[in-house]
Amino acid sequence: MAASFDLTRRLVAEAVGTAVLLGTVVGSGIMAEALAGGNTAVALLGNTVATGAILVVLILVFGPVSGAHFNPAVTVAFRARGEISSRDSVLYIAVQILGAIAGGWIAHAMFELDIVQVSTNARSGPAQWLSEAVATFSLLAAILGTLRWRPEAVPYAVGLVITAGYWWTASTSFANPAVTIARSMTDTFSGIAPADMPAFIIAQVVGALVAVAFFGWLLAPSTDSKA
Repeated sequence: MAASFDLTRRLVAEAVGTAVLLGTVVGSGIMAEALAGGNTAVALLGNTVATGAILVVLILVFGPVSGAHFNPAVTVAFRARGEISSRDSVLYIAVQILGAIAGGWIAHAMFELDIVQVSTNARSGPAQWLSEAVATFSLLAAILGTLRWRPEAVPYAVGLVITAGYWWTASTSFANPAVTIARSMTDTFSGIAPADMPAFIIAQVVGALVAVAFFGWLLAPSTDSKA
């Protein structure tokens, strides 16, 4: 999908797209918490709607340029499928992380907060880790399934699966190592303590690879002539 664009433009698209995604995640969390009057459910709803909406827009805008991964777990999945080279995947992941950090800092600046922060929001334990594996599996399910049957629906499927994941997973569905790293650098509503970050990232990568294996089997052309 992104073959007609040179690597530089693809990397810029990944960096800018991931930055806007994180700016939305962090910024909407700050705004939602400020306006919710202490009601965490209302704050989470505001954070959810903004994140799901911006994902649809970003994939529609940047998808034709870079593939709109915005997520090292997605890039790892496509590398495992042989759809992106090792070199490009490493560069994608690097700019995704840098873009995510920049996006969080820009959100802090917009709300006149300290730019550099460290989160104190504890998110740990087996239930949280399982949630992240399931959330990332679900994200890849949405991507791989719609790419096979309805590729034009990918932006909407991704936005909706993350919107749902905010509410049905115990971790509120980070499902993205770059997001996780950047959210460890914001001591706001959407943050995660740095000590809890590595386990989240491991669970996300595991969820992504399990999804690649499962959907590689499930969606493979049948060899049964009667099928």
